[in-house]
Amino acid sequence: MRIAKILLFMLAAASLLAPLPAMANDKPGKGVTVKPARATWNTGFFQEALVRRALTEMGYDVKKPKDLANPIFYKSVALGDVDYWTNGWFPNHDSQLPRNFDKTAGIYGYVVRAGGLQGYLVSKRDVEKFNIKSLDDFKRPEVMKAFDANGDGKADLTACPPGWGCENVIAWHMKVYDLKKSINPVKASYEAGMASALGRYKSGKPIFFYTWAPNWTIFKLKPGKDVMWINVPKIIPKKSQESAKDRMTASGIKGAVSDPVKLGFVVSDIRVVANKKFVDANPAAKKFFEIFTLPLEDINEQNTKMNEGQKSQKDIERHVDEWIAKNQDKWNKWLAEARKAAK
Repeated sequence: MRIAKILLFMLAAASLLAPLPAMANDKPGKGVTVKPARATWNTGFFQEALVRRALTEMGYDVKKPKDLANPIFYKSVALGDVDYWTNGWFPNHDSQLPRNFDKTAGIYGYVVRAGGLQGYLVSKRDVEKFNIKSLDDFKRPEVMKAFDANGDGKADLTACPPGWGCENVIAWHMKVYDLKKSINPVKASYEAGMASALGRYKSGKPIFFYTWAPNWTIFKLKPGKDVMWINVPKIIPKKSQESAKDRMTASGIKGAVSDPVKLGFVVSDIRVVANKKFVDANPAAKKFFEIFTLPLEDINEQNTKMNEGQKSQKDIERHVDEWIAKNQDKWNKWLAEARKAAK
Protein backbone atom coordinates (compact mmCIF):
# COMPACT_ATOMS: atom_id res chain seq x y z
CA MET A 1 0.00 0.00 0.00
CA ARG A 2 2.82 2.34 0.92
CA ILE A 3 4.63 1.53 -2.37
CA ALA A 4 1.46 2.29 -4.31
CA LYS A 5 1.22 5.73 -2.67
CA ILE A 6 4.84 6.47 -3.55
CA LEU A 7 4.21 5.52 -7.20
CA LEU A 8 1.15 7.76 -7.35
CA PHE A 9 3.17 10.64 -5.91
CA MET A 10 5.91 10.13 -8.49
CA LEU A 11 3.38 10.07 -11.34
CA ALA A 12 1.77 13.30 -10.10
CA ALA A 13 5.16 15.01 -9.88
CA ALA A 14 6.06 13.86 -13.40
CA SER A 15 2.84 15.31 -14.75
CA LEU A 16 3.68 18.70 -13.22
CA LEU A 17 7.08 18.67 -14.90
CA ALA A 18 5.68 17.70 -18.32
CA PRO A 19 5.35 20.41 -21.01
CA LEU A 20 2.07 22.28 -20.91
CA PRO A 21 -0.41 21.23 -23.64
CA ALA A 22 -0.44 24.80 -24.98
CA MET A 23 3.28 24.56 -25.76
CA ALA A 24 2.61 21.63 -28.06
CA ASN A 25 0.40 23.97 -30.06
CA ASP A 26 2.95 26.80 -30.21
CA LYS A 27 3.83 25.85 -33.81
CA PRO A 28 0.53 24.83 -35.41
CA GLY A 29 1.99 25.43 -38.86
CA LYS A 30 4.92 23.05 -38.48
CA GLY A 31 5.40 21.01 -41.62
CA VAL A 32 3.17 23.23 -43.77
CA THR A 33 4.63 25.12 -46.73
CA VAL A 34 2.90 28.41 -47.55
CA LYS A 35 2.98 30.19 -50.92
CA PRO A 36 2.17 33.90 -50.43
CA ALA A 37 1.71 36.53 -53.11
CA ARG A 38 2.30 40.25 -52.95
CA ALA A 39 0.93 43.22 -54.88
CA THR A 40 3.12 45.01 -57.39
CA TRP A 41 2.77 48.35 -55.54
CA ASN A 42 5.34 48.73 -52.75
CA THR A 43 2.94 50.61 -50.45
CA GLY A 44 1.41 47.19 -49.73
CA PHE A 45 4.67 45.44 -48.85
CA PHE A 46 4.59 46.24 -45.11
CA GLN A 47 1.39 44.40 -44.23
CA GLU A 48 2.51 41.44 -46.34
CA ALA A 49 5.74 41.23 -44.36
CA LEU A 50 3.90 41.44 -41.03
CA VAL A 51 1.52 38.59 -41.88
CA ARG A 52 4.36 36.49 -43.24
CA ARG A 53 6.26 37.05 -39.98
CA ALA A 54 3.25 35.92 -37.94
CA LEU A 55 2.87 32.71 -39.94
CA THR A 56 6.59 32.03 -39.59
CA GLU A 57 6.37 32.49 -35.80
CA MET A 58 3.59 29.90 -35.80
CA GLY A 59 5.86 27.38 -37.49
CA TYR A 60 4.80 27.69 -41.12
CA ASP A 61 7.46 27.42 -43.81
CA VAL A 62 6.57 30.62 -45.67
CA LYS A 63 8.19 31.02 -49.06
CA LYS A 64 9.27 34.30 -50.65
CA PRO A 65 6.15 36.10 -51.91
CA LYS A 66 5.42 36.24 -55.64
CA ASP A 67 4.83 39.77 -56.93
CA LEU A 68 1.68 39.53 -59.06
CA ALA A 69 -0.59 41.95 -60.89
CA ASN A 70 -4.12 41.91 -59.50
CA PRO A 71 -5.94 39.83 -62.16
CA ILE A 72 -3.14 37.24 -62.20
CA PHE A 73 -3.22 36.95 -58.41
CA TYR A 74 -6.98 36.41 -58.25
CA LYS A 75 -6.79 33.65 -60.85
CA SER A 76 -3.78 32.10 -59.12
CA VAL A 77 -5.31 32.06 -55.63
CA ALA A 78 -8.56 30.59 -56.98
CA LEU A 79 -6.55 27.80 -58.64
CA GLY A 80 -4.44 27.23 -55.52
CA ASP A 81 -1.16 28.20 -57.21
CA VAL A 82 -0.66 30.71 -54.37
CA ASP A 83 -2.25 30.62 -50.92
CA TYR A 84 -3.00 34.25 -50.00
CA TRP A 85 -2.14 37.93 -50.14
CA THR A 86 -2.88 40.91 -47.88
CA ASN A 87 -3.57 43.38 -50.70
CA GLY A 88 -7.23 42.94 -51.62
CA TRP A 89 -9.06 46.24 -52.17
CA PHE A 90 -12.82 45.81 -52.07
CA PRO A 91 -15.04 46.72 -53.74
CA ASN A 92 -12.38 48.24 -56.05
CA HIS A 93 -11.07 44.81 -57.08
CA ASP A 94 -14.49 43.21 -57.55
CA SER A 95 -14.37 43.57 -61.33
CA GLN A 96 -11.07 41.66 -61.47
CA LEU A 97 -12.30 38.51 -59.77
CA PRO A 98 -12.60 35.50 -62.11
CA ARG A 99 -15.90 33.74 -62.58
CA ASN A 100 -16.88 31.48 -59.65
CA PHE A 101 -14.06 32.99 -57.58
CA ASP A 102 -15.97 32.54 -54.32
CA LYS A 103 -16.15 28.77 -54.76
CA THR A 104 -12.42 28.31 -54.21
CA ALA A 105 -11.22 31.55 -52.57
CA GLY A 106 -12.42 33.86 -49.80
CA ILE A 107 -11.94 37.34 -48.36
CA TYR A 108 -10.98 37.61 -44.68
CA GLY A 109 -10.70 40.31 -42.01
CA TYR A 110 -9.89 43.98 -42.48
CA VAL A 111 -6.25 45.02 -42.74
CA VAL A 112 -7.58 48.59 -42.91
CA ARG A 113 -11.32 49.22 -42.91
CA ALA A 114 -12.14 52.08 -45.32
CA GLY A 115 -8.40 52.60 -45.76
CA GLY A 116 -8.43 52.72 -49.53
CA LEU A 117 -8.94 56.39 -50.35
CA GLN A 118 -8.37 57.19 -54.05
CA GLY A 119 -8.62 60.17 -56.33
CA TYR A 120 -6.97 62.90 -58.39
CA LEU A 121 -4.71 65.61 -57.01
CA VAL A 122 -3.36 68.81 -58.53
CA SER A 123 -0.62 71.17 -57.35
CA LYS A 124 -2.31 73.70 -55.07
CA ARG A 125 -0.67 76.74 -56.62
CA ASP A 126 -2.11 75.71 -60.00
CA VAL A 127 -5.53 74.92 -58.56
CA GLU A 128 -5.58 78.52 -57.39
CA LYS A 129 -4.00 79.97 -60.53
CA PHE A 130 -6.42 78.25 -62.93
CA ASN A 131 -9.40 77.87 -60.55
CA ILE A 132 -9.44 74.08 -60.99
CA LYS A 133 -12.34 72.32 -59.30
CA SER A 134 -12.84 69.13 -61.33
CA LEU A 135 -11.58 67.04 -64.22
CA ASP A 136 -13.75 69.14 -66.52
CA ASP A 137 -11.35 72.05 -66.06
CA PHE A 138 -8.72 70.10 -67.98
CA LYS A 139 -10.74 70.65 -71.13
CA ARG A 140 -9.77 74.33 -71.01
CA PRO A 141 -6.91 75.11 -73.46
CA GLU A 142 -4.85 77.09 -70.95
CA VAL A 143 -5.02 74.22 -68.43
CA MET A 144 -4.11 71.57 -71.02
CA LYS A 145 -1.13 73.65 -72.09
CA ALA A 146 0.11 74.23 -68.53
CA PHE A 147 0.01 70.51 -67.66
CA ASP A 148 1.40 69.23 -70.99
CA ALA A 149 4.81 67.76 -70.16
CA ASN A 150 5.48 65.86 -73.39
CA GLY A 151 4.23 68.31 -75.99
CA ASP A 152 1.29 66.29 -77.32
CA GLY A 153 -1.22 69.04 -76.55
CA LYS A 154 -2.88 67.16 -73.68
CA ALA A 155 -2.56 67.50 -69.90
CA ASP A 156 -0.37 64.70 -68.55
CA LEU A 157 -1.82 62.63 -65.71
CA THR A 158 0.43 60.34 -63.68
CA ALA A 159 -1.92 57.36 -63.77
CA CYS A 160 -1.84 53.60 -63.08
CA PRO A 161 0.22 50.85 -64.74
CA PRO A 162 -1.62 48.20 -66.79
CA GLY A 163 -3.26 45.52 -64.66
CA TRP A 164 -4.08 47.71 -61.66
CA GLY A 165 -7.71 48.16 -60.69
CA CYS A 166 -7.41 51.94 -60.87
CA GLU A 167 -6.33 51.72 -64.51
CA ASN A 168 -9.82 50.51 -65.48
CA VAL A 169 -11.53 53.28 -63.52
CA ILE A 170 -9.31 56.00 -64.99
CA ALA A 171 -10.05 54.68 -68.51
CA TRP A 172 -13.77 54.81 -67.64
CA HIS A 173 -13.43 58.42 -66.51
CA MET A 174 -11.64 59.39 -69.73
CA LYS A 175 -14.58 57.94 -71.66
CA VAL A 176 -17.66 59.05 -69.70
CA TYR A 177 -16.40 62.58 -69.04
CA ASP A 178 -15.18 62.98 -72.65
CA LEU A 179 -11.57 63.62 -71.63
CA LYS A 180 -9.65 61.54 -74.18
CA LYS A 181 -8.76 64.65 -76.20
CA SER A 182 -7.78 66.61 -73.11
CA ILE A 183 -5.89 64.27 -70.76
CA ASN A 184 -3.06 61.81 -71.41
CA PRO A 185 -2.92 59.12 -68.67
CA VAL A 186 0.74 58.11 -68.32
CA LYS A 187 0.84 54.40 -67.48
CA ALA A 188 4.52 53.87 -66.75
CA SER A 189 5.83 52.50 -63.46
CA TYR A 190 3.88 54.34 -60.77
CA GLU A 191 6.89 54.86 -58.52
CA ALA A 192 8.93 56.30 -61.40
CA GLY A 193 5.99 58.43 -62.53
CA MET A 194 5.51 59.92 -59.09
CA ALA A 195 9.24 60.53 -58.69
CA SER A 196 9.06 62.52 -61.93
CA ALA A 197 5.98 64.42 -60.70
CA LEU A 198 7.70 65.26 -57.42
CA GLY A 199 10.69 66.57 -59.37
CA ARG A 200 8.42 68.71 -61.54
CA TYR A 201 6.69 70.11 -58.47
CA LYS A 202 10.00 71.03 -56.84
CA SER A 203 11.04 72.85 -59.99
CA GLY A 204 7.85 74.94 -59.89
CA LYS A 205 5.95 73.13 -62.65
CA PRO A 206 2.28 72.00 -62.49
CA ILE A 207 1.51 68.39 -61.54
CA PHE A 208 -1.62 66.26 -61.88
CA PHE A 209 -1.70 62.72 -60.54
CA TYR A 210 -3.81 59.85 -59.27
CA THR A 211 -3.01 58.43 -55.86
CA TRP A 212 -4.43 56.40 -53.03
CA ALA A 213 -4.01 55.97 -49.29
CA PRO A 214 -2.01 54.48 -47.73
CA ASN A 215 0.77 56.03 -49.77
CA TRP A 216 3.93 58.09 -49.34
CA THR A 217 2.79 60.52 -52.02
CA ILE A 218 0.42 62.41 -49.72
CA PHE A 219 3.16 62.77 -47.13
CA LYS A 220 5.69 64.16 -49.58
CA LEU A 221 3.00 66.25 -51.29
CA LYS A 222 0.66 67.19 -48.48
CA PRO A 223 -3.02 67.82 -49.35
CA GLY A 224 -3.99 71.36 -48.41
CA LYS A 225 -0.40 72.56 -48.48
CA ASP A 226 1.18 71.28 -51.69
CA VAL A 227 -1.68 69.64 -53.57
CA MET A 228 -5.49 69.48 -53.60
CA TRP A 229 -7.97 66.65 -54.14
CA ILE A 230 -10.26 67.59 -57.04
CA ASN A 231 -13.73 66.41 -58.10
CA VAL A 232 -14.93 64.32 -60.98
CA PRO A 233 -17.67 66.26 -62.84
CA LYS A 234 -20.40 63.98 -61.48
CA ILE A 235 -20.65 60.47 -60.10
CA ILE A 236 -21.06 58.01 -62.97
CA PRO A 237 -20.15 54.58 -61.59
CA LYS A 238 -18.93 51.65 -63.62
CA LYS A 239 -21.19 48.61 -63.46
CA SER A 240 -18.84 47.05 -60.90
CA GLN A 241 -19.10 50.20 -58.74
CA GLU A 242 -22.89 50.65 -58.79
CA SER A 243 -23.52 48.81 -55.54
CA ALA A 244 -21.05 51.13 -53.76
CA LYS A 245 -21.68 54.42 -55.54
CA ASP A 246 -22.54 56.10 -52.24
CA ARG A 247 -18.90 55.48 -51.24
CA MET A 248 -17.53 57.47 -54.19
CA THR A 249 -18.16 60.84 -52.51
CA ALA A 250 -16.37 61.63 -49.25
CA SER A 251 -16.68 64.31 -46.58
CA GLY A 252 -14.06 65.77 -44.29
CA ILE A 253 -11.16 65.11 -46.65
CA LYS A 254 -8.24 67.37 -45.79
CA GLY A 255 -7.01 69.36 -48.76
CA ALA A 256 -10.05 68.85 -51.01
CA VAL A 257 -11.31 71.65 -53.24
CA SER A 258 -14.83 71.07 -51.89
CA ASP A 259 -16.57 69.32 -49.01
CA PRO A 260 -17.86 66.79 -49.81
CA VAL A 261 -15.59 65.92 -52.70
CA LYS A 262 -16.67 63.67 -55.58
CA LEU A 263 -13.65 61.36 -55.80
CA GLY A 264 -15.01 59.10 -58.54
CA PHE A 265 -13.41 56.07 -56.87
CA VAL A 266 -14.94 53.82 -54.26
CA VAL A 267 -13.36 54.15 -50.83
CA SER A 268 -12.26 50.56 -50.32
CA ASP A 269 -11.51 48.18 -47.47
CA ILE A 270 -8.07 46.54 -47.56
CA ARG A 271 -8.48 42.82 -46.86
CA VAL A 272 -6.73 39.44 -46.95
CA VAL A 273 -7.65 37.10 -49.81
CA ALA A 274 -6.87 33.39 -49.49
CA ASN A 275 -7.50 30.02 -51.04
CA LYS A 276 -10.32 28.21 -49.19
CA LYS A 277 -8.57 24.84 -49.10
CA PHE A 278 -5.59 26.50 -47.48
CA VAL A 279 -7.58 28.30 -44.76
CA ASP A 280 -9.77 25.24 -44.08
CA ALA A 281 -6.66 23.16 -43.51
CA ASN A 282 -4.94 25.87 -41.46
CA PRO A 283 -7.31 27.39 -38.88
CA ALA A 284 -4.45 29.24 -37.16
CA ALA A 285 -3.61 31.10 -40.36
CA LYS A 286 -7.29 31.77 -41.03
CA LYS A 287 -7.77 33.23 -37.56
CA PHE A 288 -4.78 35.52 -37.97
CA PHE A 289 -6.14 36.74 -41.32
CA GLU A 290 -9.43 37.54 -39.60
CA ILE A 291 -8.05 39.52 -36.66
CA PHE A 292 -4.97 41.24 -38.10
CA THR A 293 -5.49 44.99 -38.57
CA LEU A 294 -3.29 48.08 -38.90
CA PRO A 295 -3.83 51.80 -38.33
CA LEU A 296 -3.59 53.62 -41.66
CA GLU A 297 -1.11 56.03 -40.09
CA ASP A 298 1.29 53.17 -39.34
CA ILE A 299 1.32 52.07 -42.97
CA ASN A 300 1.80 55.64 -44.16
CA GLU A 301 4.73 56.07 -41.76
CA GLN A 302 6.42 52.93 -43.08
CA ASN A 303 5.68 53.88 -46.70
CA THR A 304 7.40 57.21 -46.14
CA LYS A 305 10.51 55.43 -44.83
CA MET A 306 10.60 53.35 -48.00
CA ASN A 307 10.29 56.43 -50.17
CA GLU A 308 13.21 57.98 -48.33
CA GLY A 309 15.41 55.05 -49.35
CA GLN A 310 14.67 52.32 -46.80
CA LYS A 311 13.05 50.02 -49.34
CA SER A 312 15.15 46.86 -49.48
CA GLN A 313 13.63 43.66 -48.15
CA LYS A 314 16.07 43.88 -45.25
CA ASP A 315 14.75 47.38 -44.48
CA ILE A 316 11.14 46.18 -44.59
CA GLU A 317 11.92 43.31 -42.22
CA ARG A 318 13.52 45.82 -39.84
CA HIS A 319 10.36 47.95 -40.02
CA VAL A 320 8.42 44.83 -39.05
CA ASP A 321 10.73 44.28 -36.07
CA GLU A 322 10.23 47.91 -34.99
CA TRP A 323 6.46 47.76 -35.35
CA ILE A 324 6.19 44.52 -33.36
CA ALA A 325 8.42 45.93 -30.60
CA LYS A 326 6.09 48.95 -30.30
CA ASN A 327 2.97 46.77 -30.35
CA GLN A 328 4.19 43.65 -28.57
CA ASP A 329 1.09 43.10 -26.41
CA LYS A 330 -1.23 43.33 -29.40
CA TRP A 331 1.03 41.07 -31.45
CA ASN A 332 1.19 38.44 -28.72
CA LYS A 333 -2.59 38.53 -28.33
CA TRP A 334 -3.12 37.97 -32.06
CA LEU A 335 -0.72 35.02 -32.07
CA ALA A 336 -2.34 33.52 -28.97
CA GLU A 337 -5.80 33.73 -30.58
CA ALA A 338 -4.52 32.20 -33.80
CA ARG A 339 -2.82 29.33 -31.98
CA LYS A 340 -5.94 28.71 -29.93
CA ALA A 341 -7.96 28.35 -33.14
CA ALA A 342 -5.73 25.43 -34.15
CA LYS A 343 -6.70 23.31 -31.15
